[in-house]
Order: sequence, then C-alpha cells, then structure tokens
Amino acid sequence: MRFATLWQKPEINPETKKALTLPVLRPWDRYGRCFHLSWLGFFVAFISWFAFPPLQASIKKDLNLTPADVSNSNVVGLAATMVARFALGPLCDLIGPRYTMAFTLLVGAVPTAFVPLVKNKEGLFAIRFFVGLLGGTFVPCQMWTTTFFDTAVVGRANALAGGWGNAGGGVAYFTMPAVETSLLNRGFGDSRSWKFAFLVCPFILIVFIAIAILLFGYDCPEGKWSERTETKRLGKSNGSTPGIFTPDVTSPSRGSLDEKKDSANEVIRETDLEMSQAIEELEEFIEKPTFGDVMKIAFHPRTMLCALPYATTFGGELAVESILSAFYLAHSKKMGEDWTQQLAGNWGSMMGLMNIFTRPLGGYISDLLYQKYKTTLVKKYWMLACGILQSIFLLWIGLDTGITIAGLIVGVAFMSVFMEAGNGANFSLVPHINPHHSGIVAGITGGFGNMGGILFSLAFRFSVTATGATDYQKGIWEIAIATLLVNVLCALIPLGSNDYVSKLRR
Repeated sequence: MRFATLWQKPEINPETKKALTLPVLRPWDRYGRCFHLSWLGFFVAFISWFAFPPLQASIKKDLNLTPADVSNSNVVGLAATMVARFALGPLCDLIGPRYTMAFTLLVGAVPTAFVPLVKNKEGLFAIRFFVGLLGGTFVPCQMWTTTFFDTAVVGRANALAGGWGNAGGGVAYFTMPAVETSLLNRGFGDSRSWKFAFLVCPFILIVFIAIAILLFGYDCPEGKWSERTETKRLGKSNGSTPGIFTPDVTSPSRGSLDEKKDSANEVIRETDLEMSQAIEELEEFIEKPTFGDVMKIAFHPRTMLCALPYATTFGGELAVESILSAFYLAHSKKMGEDWTQQLAGNWGSMMGLMNIFTRPLGGYISDLLYQKYKTTLVKKYWMLACGILQSIFLLWIGLDTGITIAGLIVGVAFMSVFMEAGNGANFSLVPHINPHHSGIVAGITGGFGNMGGILFSLAFRFSVTATGATDYQKGIWEIAIATLLVNVLCALIPLGSNDYVSKLRR
C-alpha cells in the first residue's frame, strides 16, 4: 500500500465500480466519505451498547443487583445483538447497508433515551435488550465497506472500519464514568447521574450520526441501491444462473455462434488462477435473498468456517471486555492494591481501544498474504492461527493464579492483539464465501460472534464462589479451552472453490 493512496483519488475497478485503494484521508470523495460514515455509525452504537459495564458498580448499588443479575443483564444485551445481526444481514442484501445502518441507529436511540426510566432489574433487562439491538450495526458497517471496496483491499477496509468502530466499546469505558462523575459534581445524585449519562453521551451522538448517514451517504458507488452496477449486469444475464453471462442468441447466425464458441474456448484455455480471478470480478454482485437462500447459506459449511471462529474471537472479546473492569478491581484487591472504579475502567478501556490498530492489522496481513499467494486458503489459516494464539494467552491468564496486576495487564494486551487481529482476518475472508449473498454470510458470522459472547459469559455466570464472588480466572481458562478446540477443528472444514466458479467450469 502506497501512503499517497490515502489522500489521492481512488483507483476504480471498471467492472465492479469498487475502489482498488483506500482513500481514508479523502472524506469529500464518496468512497472515503462512506468509509468514515460506516465506522462512525458502528462506533457510536458501541458506545451505547458498552456503556453499562463501566457503570456496573453504580448500577449494581442503585438497583440492588446480585452478581447473577449482573451476568444476566450482560447475556440479555448479547442475545439482542445476536438476533439483530442475524436479521440485518439479509436486510442489507435487500435494501442496502446505508439505510439498514441508519434505521438500526434510530431504533436503538429510543431505548438509549429511556435509560433514565429504569427503576429495577426487570427494567434494566428490558432496556439492555433493546439497546443491544445497536450491536447489530456491525453487519451494515462491514457490508457498506464491502460494497465500496474491491477484494484486493476489502480486508483492510473491513478491518479498519470494524476496528475503529469497535473502539467505541473502549471509549465507553472512560467516557461514561467521566460523564457520571461530572453529573455527580453538579448535584444530580448517585441514581440520576449514571442514568442521565446516557443522554449526555451516546444518545446525542447516535442521532447526529444517523442523520449524517441519511444526508451525506451513498448506497453504493453508483448512488442508489437499485442502480448498482451488479443489478444492471444481473438484468442482462438472460435469466440463467445468476451472474453468469450467457451469449445473446437473438441473431443466431453461424458466424456469430462460431465466434462465441472461439471466445468460450479462449476463456477455457486460461489458467485456473486467472479464470478464478476473472470470475470473482464478474460475479461480485449481491442478489435479493429468498428465505431458501437464507436457510441454505446460513448452515453451509463454508459459512460455518467464518462463523465458528468468530464466535471464539469476537465472542471472547465481548465476554472478557464485559467483566474486565470488575476483574481488574477484584484482582487488585487480591494483590493488596486499592484501585478505584475509575482506574479499573481506564485500564479496562485498553482492550477496546486496541481495536484501532489490532483489528486493521489482522485484515491488512490477510490482504498481504492473499496478494502474495493468490489463494483464500492463506486467509483461512491466518484467521485460525490468530484464534489459537489467543487461546494460549487466555490459558496463561486463567491458570496463573499468582499473576501480578501488571502481569495481568500485559497478558490481556498480548491476548487482545491476536483476538482482535483474528476478528479482522475473519471479515477479510467473509466477502469470498458467497459474493452473491455477502450480507447473509456477514449477518450469520456476526450473529455467531454474539452467540459466542453469550456462551462465554455463562462461563463467568457459573464461576461464582461460595462467598458470592466471581472466579474470573476460572471462566477465562474455560473460554481458552473452548477457543482452542473450535479453531483446531475448523481447520478441517474445506474452503473449496466458489460454487459459481464450479458451475461455469462444468
């Protein structure tokens, strides 16, 4: 990647109208502008979604919550996001990622504004469920960048957008306690301070970005979703296999047929690699999905190749990040140090903020490997390697009961590098799984990430000691073992070749 491409007018693939470079420093260009709107929508959504854990001590005290209630509220939020991601994937294919993103933000802004009405744990569970819908914005975020950027750079585009958006979770860890403290100093009281913090920070930001997306965003490089190049091309396919260009036989003269036969023979004589790349460019379009498409693609082994590892990397990130501040606080006391909630929250934010660099790093390395070896297999094995290395560091953190607070911070930092790089590597592979229904694959993969978060959160839910405290290290080594097994077993799932490529070759 040449640094000049960051601000120069992007090179465009003439077939797909997608950018071959990433103009991050060119926001007035539609490619650069939509890239920034995609991650900003995800970013503000994550601030609201992750706003509860940093305020956990205040919420627990105000609503008289037990440790089980706290864990249950985390699971409720994760469950809502899982449902949202499963639903938003097909919706992106149907109406486009821009309107899907704006719609989700505006829907999620309503429960964010209603947080001050929470009076008990039942109210908290209800609010966390509906606020949890905002976590689904990850799917339109990734689909929006996939729509605008070519497969040569889609790994880093998706990883940058996902990483910068994910950083909203880290920002929430130090902004929400700071806003709460400011409101306390202004005399709002303990109960009202944490509740009104949601109005001061995430609510206003969510509404602002949603309006910006509607006013300044584009559905696709051509403008409207219904006018995208892929739709026009699909209309010329004469009703045959979607995306496969069949000859126009309206004037079947002998000479014309011979010319077409010669042309077809010329294509067949291309090398397998050249043919695969050509077909990938021609077939990189999105169809409106049917219910049958959703069911078939959702349970296809190729989809599971992305979904299951993402359940361990992003699922692990969700579970660990939701308890990290409390873990630091409890472990500091165990080691004879007296940390405040603000200090624990500040260090807890590190994991989320590392996404700014680590997730893009995973996607960037994936792109480099793909360009060097010209096969998606390297993307697969890089993704799985990240998951395995993540599990090794989780084992260290979970099994070393005498680890110092400094050692714990270092261990979490190294673990986060591979965990978050694995997320970036995963969504570098997603666009290759099924180009015709990328939204479905992205939605299923994203939903599995939340499913993993729910299952891993249960590890902490059932790691409560006899004294009523949570044994965080026990939950962490249990997550480590599950992560290791899943990523090793996924190596056995064949990536294969694209179904459409296989049909054309036959």
